[in-house]
Amino acid sequence: MRLHLACWHRYIPGFVHVDIFDMPHIDHVASMDKLPFIADNSVDLIYCCGGITYFHRWEADKVMQEWYRVLKPNGVLRLSTPNPQAFLKLYFETGDLRMLDGPIFGHMKLENSVISQKCHYDENLLSQLFTTNNFYQIEHWDWRNTEHANVDDFSQSYWPHMQKDTGVQLCLNMQAKKYVRPTDANTNT
Repeated sequence: MRLHLACWHRYIPGFVHVDIFDMPHIDHVASMDKLPFIADNSVDLIYCCGGITYFHRWEADKVMQEWYRVLKPNGVLRLSTPNPQAFLKLYFETGDLRMLDGPIFGHMKLENSVISQKCHYDENLLSQLFTTNNFYQIEHWDWRNTEHANVDDFSQSYWPHMQKDTGVQLCLNMQAKKYVRPTDANTNT
């Protein structure tokens, strides 16, 4: 099983789609941090583009624990988040602070409310989040080499827009595997 969390309008064939918005391709209308409909140790891959930034940093461990619960041992957690280092580069190249509004203050409108990003991660903080929550083999991933390379989402965002060969990539794409101690593997936890 492969999960696509916080997928919004993006559909990836072969994935189970979870989002708080009800759309025709959504399999489960739910928050990405509460997955009671997914069994323990049943997911091979979780892909979440931008979703972790909608939780406060102090909430992130709880979110990661839920994702850890549903992943199989050595299952992959693949995240994409806005990259603050790219924002700074963009600002210094353009001098236009308005260009940072979307990446820094990104939001989604619900019926009567707005959900806004609450924090950002650089490589160090995202690596710490993985490590603290028992993930290992932390590495960058290239959207070109994924099952979802044909789905144009924020993991493929560049400045200037759509200049994927020569532009500045605006997202930090990192993944890690679920670590299970050898003694835990025998008890299926």
